[in-house]
Amino acid sequence: MKQRIEELFPQLVSWRRTFHQYPEVSFQERETSKRVAAHLESLGLEVRTGVGGGGVTGLLRGHYAGPTIALRADMDALPIQDEKDCAYRSRIPGVMHACGHDGHMAMLMGAASILTTMKSQLYGNILFIFQHAEELLPGGAKSMIEAGVLDGVDAIYGVHLWSPLPTGYVAYRAGHMLASSDVFKVNIIGKGGHGGLPHTTTDAIAVASHAIVNIQSIISRQIDPVRSAVISIGSIHGGEASNVISDTCEWKGTVRAFSPDIREFLLRRIKEVVHDTCHMYGATYEIEIRKGYPPLITNPIETERLRKVAEQIVGKEKVEEMDPLMGGEDFAYYLYEIPGTFCFVGAGNELKGITAPHHHPRFDVDEEAMKVGLELLVKGALQYLHEGTKEIDKPTLLTSFL
Repeated sequence: MKQRIEELFPQLVSWRRTFHQYPEVSFQERETSKRVAAHLESLGLEVRTGVGGGGVTGLLRGHYAGPTIALRADMDALPIQDEKDCAYRSRIPGVMHACGHDGHMAMLMGAASILTTMKSQLYGNILFIFQHAEELLPGGAKSMIEAGVLDGVDAIYGVHLWSPLPTGYVAYRAGHMLASSDVFKVNIIGKGGHGGLPHTTTDAIAVASHAIVNIQSIISRQIDPVRSAVISIGSIHGGEASNVISDTCEWKGTVRAFSPDIREFLLRRIKEVVHDTCHMYGATYEIEIRKGYPPLITNPIETERLRKVAEQIVGKEKVEEMDPLMGGEDFAYYLYEIPGTFCFVGAGNELKGITAPHHHPRFDVDEEAMKVGLELLVKGALQYLHEGTKEIDKPTLLTSFL
């Protein structure tokens, strides 16, 4: 298997760099999906396009009956200017792959290439899911599920390249792995006026400041310290001049939590705090809350299965159980429907200068990490099909890869 991956690796690099040079943001992955679909069609798979709006799938039917496992990659880029100095930097102004999705697509295309050659010996089916719009609410996973992408699928695996983790390592977690990710926008409406006559105004900026401080106390004083949650304000705008008291102040934030009850409590309390603070100062308000992705909760059985596969690939000492992260991922929607798991594959390399965090203008991945991710996808799928049909004697060639 490693020899096959080494032979395919130059093609993986070429695919990844092409995607990197021509990125497309969420819900606009037109050329990207065409490239993916063309490759899947060249392998003779059953290909669907426009799934849930912009997704692409390829179904590999094994020669023998058995379960069906899905493997998923995301396709969208981010509205960030690429500041790297390399031959494959983005050629699209203001858009770049700053989260590794270009590598995800390359790995899954490679997995499709390898697994297709084993079709005659497969007991079961493999569905390759190339999902649009992971980065932007409402996300692409939900609409693809509504379009029936999981119909007949028994389990699903996802792999994410992760620059904070060195190349050659794999991180996993059973249970609560990533948080829910909701967003809110508040507009405080007061009464403007002269900066020297504050008593004749209702200072929207001052009211907003009090509301923001009060909201932060929800986390520090109303949530059990051992049950993590986050409220972060990422944007605030009010006023234009130093001597004019603004009549409005708009601010935006995000809410993160691991449990549904805390998530609902936070969203309710934000509304209550804004209402009560505005009432105290004589202001009014407008508030909009958009519920984002739910917490990502991996299936313990599937996580353990993939963990064992990872240890075979990189060694037990390089497979780590990670702490929960407050990041969000719409892969969570799949896991609410069927068993599955999600893991991080290390893609950082200090010696190569690959240290920028995700969503950063200089983000990059160590392309060597794609070898690990590809092998994990291929062997993970084979292991699932193998264990799902244990009672059947299988060809030596197939089982030798496990």
